[in-house]
Amino acid sequence: MDDRIRIVGLGGLDEEGKNCFCVEINDDIFVIECGLRDPDKTLPGVDYVIPRFDYLVENKSRIKAYLLSHGHDDVIGGLAYIYESAPAPIYGSKISLKMLEMFTTHIHKDPSIYDMHTVEPTSDFTVAGHRIHFFHTAHNIAGSSGICLETSLGSIVFTSDYVIENAAVPSYLNDMNALAQIAEHPTLALLSESVYAAPLYKLTPHIEETFKNAPGRIFVSLFSNDLYNVSEVISLCVRYSKKVVFYDESVKATIDVLQSCGELDIPRSNFASLEDVLRLRDQDTVILMMGFGERLFRKIALLATGENEDRRIRLKLDDTFIMASMSNDNTEIEYTDAADELYRSGCHVQIINKKKFLRMHASEEDLKMMASLLKPKYYIPVKGLYKDLLANAMLALSMGINLNHRNVFVPSNGDSILIDSSGARLFNEGIPHGDVMIDGSVAGDVSSLVLADREKLGDGVILLGLTVSMSSRKIVSTPDIQMKGLVFGKEADLLVRDVTKMLVASVDEELQKPESGIDEVKQAVFEKCGRLIRRLTGRDPMVLPLILEAK
Repeated sequence: MDDRIRIVGLGGLDEEGKNCFCVEINDDIFVIECGLRDPDKTLPGVDYVIPRFDYLVENKSRIKAYLLSHGHDDVIGGLAYIYESAPAPIYGSKISLKMLEMFTTHIHKDPSIYDMHTVEPTSDFTVAGHRIHFFHTAHNIAGSSGICLETSLGSIVFTSDYVIENAAVPSYLNDMNALAQIAEHPTLALLSESVYAAPLYKLTPHIEETFKNAPGRIFVSLFSNDLYNVSEVISLCVRYSKKVVFYDESVKATIDVLQSCGELDIPRSNFASLEDVLRLRDQDTVILMMGFGERLFRKIALLATGENEDRRIRLKLDDTFIMASMSNDNTEIEYTDAADELYRSGCHVQIINKKKFLRMHASEEDLKMMASLLKPKYYIPVKGLYKDLLANAMLALSMGINLNHRNVFVPSNGDSILIDSSGARLFNEGIPHGDVMIDGSVAGDVSSLVLADREKLGDGVILLGLTVSMSSRKIVSTPDIQMKGLVFGKEADLLVRDVTKMLVASVDEELQKPESGIDEVKQAVFEKCGRLIRRLTGRDPMVLPLILEAK
């Protein structure tokens, strides 16, 4: 009896990020990717947005596997919040699983809960009696794969993010032999990405001249999952005899993942620890800064204003800062603020133009080649805004490979594509879908309680209480800091710690000035603590200094 197949998108359709696709073969569910997206400015204080996962929880006994195509947070990030409610074995390359572990630790959760199974980027394995093929693809993270599931009606092929690349290092190559083997069998459905970025993904041509001629130190900012570009920076350090220094522990964690997976080798002569940074010649030093999303931009802004924690690293006028971490629509404000502060610092700034340097996603010719090779019976654009999905569909219709309006589907989140021996059809079964908002490590509570406060109070309110003696010019009480609608949990504890230090320091400094009265003390607290809070949180809450004078 032929298989009955249902394909459902819970995220990643008519949006960028939050990718999550369910392929059901009879009663078995395979979840391909389970990611997140960055919030936009209509969601104040929200850290991430993940797919609504009611459907997975309701059918958790039928989930046979989570299949991860690669280690970017738009592919793995949602799993860290969903897994405890709907557990199942996770299959991915070594680097993908390491990135999942690292992201899970980053949001203060325990990665030991996962049932992980490491597979090679090109490999064949069986889960619950179903044959699955991973085929190595070229993307800007090592260990990236497309995924193929065999059914009695033909193969279901999911390309994920890729370019056709034949000149990169081995970790970033398309395995055309594996694709050719898959193409020897009928392809039932091809789910193809729709971002349409041109293949301008190599950073080296944009920054090599800087590595040759920079008068002082070079700072480079990259997102923690831009691993292809990390390898380019290391190669340039080797080529021009420079030493790379990791800006903080988050960079070290990412590099450790790469090295433990055999994807990166930094020669000892081209590495220096942070403890040695003050002893190195400036022109021999490259400082690598990494992070996730808007947190990286806040880190850059703190460095540019001299408010970063590690006082061994301060920007100098001869330094060059290469900002290769580009914004998306949801992080434009943080990006612009960080860039503005860099220019204010007086150092040399090189902004990589995102119109000329794009992530590794399939261009029109890549999409045509994949469709021509596999000749699918049904074509399903995924991953992208509606205009991108539609453009991908129109491209498929123009190719003359028997694709037409009856076998090219443009679904929305929550739609089902049902395929059986009688054909395929697209319809809406009322499957729950939508956004779940994340604040810290908590899923779901933000929309009802915290967001209500934030909508009333903008970015929240923080009360800074302290009592001083103007006669003795001293602080005479313990600081009291109260927050509403800003952050909570562990993040709140960390913020209170840092703001308390700034509150005490700014009051002490102002009290040392004989001409300063209580109003000047309040103004100093307002300015300095407010600036620190904006840098640390990316938000602009109402700051209320309650500085009382002891009688």
